[in-house]
Amino acid sequence: MTRLSLTTADPLTLKADALVVAAQQGADGPVALDERFAELVAAAGLAGATGRTGGTVTLPGSGRAGADRVVVVGLGKPVPEAGDGAGGSGPGTELADRVRIAAGAASRAVAGHGKVVSTLSLVDAAAAAEGHLLGAYVFDTYKKPSAAPVDAVVLAVPSANKAAKQVLERATVAAESVAFARDLVNSAPNDLFPAEFARRASAAATKAGLSVEVLDEKALAKGGYGGILGVGAGSSRPPRLVRIAYTPAKSSATVALVGKGITFDTGGISIKPGPKMDQMTSDMAGAAAVVAAVLGAARLALPVTVIAYAALAENMPSGTAYRPGDVLRHYGGASTGRGRAATAGKTVHVLNTDAEGRLVLADAIVRACEDGPQYLLETSTLTGAQVVALGKRTMGVMGTPALRDRVAELARSVGEGGWAMPLPEHLREGLDSPLADLQNISNEPAGGMLVAGHYLAEFVADGVQWVHLDVAGPSFNDGKPYGYTASGGTGVPVRTLLAALAEIAAG
Repeated sequence: MTRLSLTTADPLTLKADALVVAAQQGADGPVALDERFAELVAAAGLAGATGRTGGTVTLPGSGRAGADRVVVVGLGKPVPEAGDGAGGSGPGTELADRVRIAAGAASRAVAGHGKVVSTLSLVDAAAAAEGHLLGAYVFDTYKKPSAAPVDAVVLAVPSANKAAKQVLERATVAAESVAFARDLVNSAPNDLFPAEFARRASAAATKAGLSVEVLDEKALAKGGYGGILGVGAGSSRPPRLVRIAYTPAKSSATVALVGKGITFDTGGISIKPGPKMDQMTSDMAGAAAVVAAVLGAARLALPVTVIAYAALAENMPSGTAYRPGDVLRHYGGASTGRGRAATAGKTVHVLNTDAEGRLVLADAIVRACEDGPQYLLETSTLTGAQVVALGKRTMGVMGTPALRDRVAELARSVGEGGWAMPLPEHLREGLDSPLADLQNISNEPAGGMLVAGHYLAEFVADGVQWVHLDVAGPSFNDGKPYGYTASGGTGVPVRTLLAALAEIAAG
C-alpha cells in the first residue's frame, strides 16, 4: 500500500511531486482554511475550483510551492468543528469524513507520482491518513492500472509526537484491514471458492499468531451443520466454517464476529436473474469483513477477546442442490461429552434457496455462542430489501436495542453509514411454518430486511447482546470510485467493527 509518514516542516518548502491543500466552499468561490495557502486556493478558484467536497483542481507548483504541482481539494461548506491536527475533531464529526473524502480524491488525482505532501492532516490527521490510503487502493490482480498508486504521502502535522504517531498507526491498521477485505471481495469466484477463502484467511491468521480452526465438509456433517451443508450441496466445491480466535493475555470481554461467506450466489434452484449476477461474487463480503476485523484487532492489541466465524459456501444449482420444499436441520450446539457430539438443532422449511445467507449464518451463530461471548456482531450481504429501504451507502443495523443504536452511531462516525432498524414482533410471525420450526422466508414480501433479522435472532443465545449489519448495498460499489471508496469491494463494515471492538475493549 501507499506509505505514510509525518513531517513538521513547512509544507510550502518541501520538495515533492505534489502538495495537497484543502479549500472550503465559500459564497464567492473556494476559501483557504489556512492563510498560508490562500494564494494557492485563489489561483485554483480562477482555474475552476469551487471547494465542493472531493472536488480537485491541479496547478503548477512553480513559484508557488516547493512541490512540482499543487492539488487543491474541496471540503465543502464550513462545519462548526475544526480539528487540531492530531485527529482532535474526532472521526465522529462530519468534518472528519469530508477530510477522508478529500484525501481519497486527492490520492486518485496524484496517482502515478512518487511523493506527495498533504496538508489535510492539519485539519484531521486520522481522517487524512485513512482517506489517503483508502483512496489510493487499487486491485491489480487481473489488470494493471493505467497509473500506479501514489507511492508515499507525507502528512504535515504540528507535532510528530507519540500521540500523533499512534493516530497514524491506528489509521494505517484500519485502512490496511479494509484493503484486506476489499482484496477478498474483488477476487473472482473461480479463484476464491470456500476452500481457498479458508486457506487465505488461515494463512493470514497464522502469520498474525492467531489460532485457527477450519471445519471441512466431513467435519460439518459430523457436527450437524445442516444449514451450511444444505446451501453448499449444489456445488462441486464444498463448504467450510472458519474460526479465528484472538485471545490477549488481558481481556475485558469476549466478542464473537460472524460473517456470511457465500463465495458466489446464483440463487440456487431459485435462480437469480442474469443481469448483474456477476456482482454476487461479493456475497462473501461479511465473512471478509470479520476476518479483516479480527486481524485488525490483533494488530491494535485491543484488550478484548475476539473470535471470528466465516460461514463459507457456494450456492449453485445442480442435481445435488437443495430444493425449495426441503427441510434442513441447523446446528444445535454440542453436548458436554468428549467428541462434541451434536445436539438437535432447529428445523427449517426452505421456501426459497436464494434466502441462503440466513441458513449458513444460523449455524455459525449457534457455534459462536458456544464460546460464551458477551457480544455478537454479525454482518452479511443478506437482503436486497436493505438496498430498497436504505440505498447503497447505508447499512441496516438490527439487534439488541442499546448495542444496535451504538453500533449504528459508530458506523456513521467512521463514515460507513449505518441506520438503526426495528424488529417488529408481528413480522416474526411470517417465519412460522406448519412443517418445521421455521421457514426461511415470509409469505409476505414487506419488510424483508427485518424478517431476515428475526430469523437470525432465533439462534442467538439468551443473554448475548447482538447486532446484525445488513451491508448488501454498502459492501460493493458497482459504479465509479468516489471519495475514498473504490469500485468493487468497499471493505464496509470493517472500520465499524474495529470501532465497536475498540469501544467494548475500553469498557
